[in-house]
Amino acid sequence: MNKIDRLKHQSEIGGPNALKLLADLEKHIEDPAFREDVEKSLRHLADLTFALDESSIVAITDRQGKIQYINNKFCEISKFSRDELMGQDHRIINSGHHDKEFWKEMWRTIGSGHVWKGEIKNKAKDGSFYWVDTTIVPILSENGRPNQYLAVRHEVTALKETQEELKSMMTRVISIQEEERKRFSRELHDGIGQSMFSLLIQLDQLLSEKPDERLGRLRQDVSFMMEDIRSLAWELRPSVLDDLGVVPALRKYIEHYSQHYGIDVEFECTLKTRLDIHKETTIYRVVQEALTNIAKYANVAEAVVKIQEGESDVTVEVIDKGQGFTVDEKGNGVGLFSMEERARGVSGSITLKSEVDKGTSLVLVVPK
Repeated sequence: MNKIDRLKHQSEIGGPNALKLLADLEKHIEDPAFREDVEKSLRHLADLTFALDESSIVAITDRQGKIQYINNKFCEISKFSRDELMGQDHRIINSGHHDKEFWKEMWRTIGSGHVWKGEIKNKAKDGSFYWVDTTIVPILSENGRPNQYLAVRHEVTALKETQEELKSMMTRVISIQEEERKRFSRELHDGIGQSMFSLLIQLDQLLSEKPDERLGRLRQDVSFMMEDIRSLAWELRPSVLDDLGVVPALRKYIEHYSQHYGIDVEFECTLKTRLDIHKETTIYRVVQEALTNIAKYANVAEAVVKIQEGESDVTVEVIDKGQGFTVDEKGNGVGLFSMEERARGVSGSITLKSEVDKGTSLVLVVPK
């Protein structure tokens, strides 16, 4: 029995359509043009397969996730042999980096027949870790349900390491910046501020001995300069933040903010414990930046700041009911970038939501 006859025999269960397809194939198989088209298609497919194998990590699993096919690149990156991988599921390279919800969401997506994309941290046989940018495509059966999954991955370990280095660098830059702010603030308060205070006392003594209009105006100018210096020192870094913590520092800042901008800020706080100074600084700076943005753009008379302490994290919300904006309009402003970098520097996250004419809410979550 030749190949066509065997296919015909095996396809009888497929009904008339399958038999007709085979009959057409049998009729055209001897046609030189048809054979040439088939050969071209096969060469083209072979070239695509070669290119994919050279550039990507490829695996096919069954619906339960058992590995049915892997290319050489998969073995090269994972450092497992083909025999060690075939029939296994991907838990063999699980790094433990991702939580259960991550995997549940992935399986929910591909199990419903949709393509899933994301970055996964895996562990090779020798214990080393590597990152892969992954696309998983469900292969659907006739009933529309996935019966196989095709996963194409590209290693991005170097990119992830660069991102981590940049994150670490930004954290150091922010830390150095805060130290410099602290130094300048102390110098303004304890150095220049104290010198100005000493000058004020001397002027008061002279005025008490002999009142003089010009000395009186000079004393007033010195007094105004002292207020400016104190305000500048506070803006750079309030000493109460280091001495007493973020809650007293924010209460004082909100008091000054309301007086300066005429915006009433409702402050709700359940935080009872001191946090790491870097985390307290992050909370303070994010609230400061968010309130400054409200004063500049929201066009409101009221705002709300909430700090809630949970079991494992602290949630900070800054809310206004102002004019808001669309997501596309928020752009990549330095203020938002700075807040996001500060949050990342303490393993936190920031979520910004806004709607035109309904207001804006910013949520910062910081682990304890």
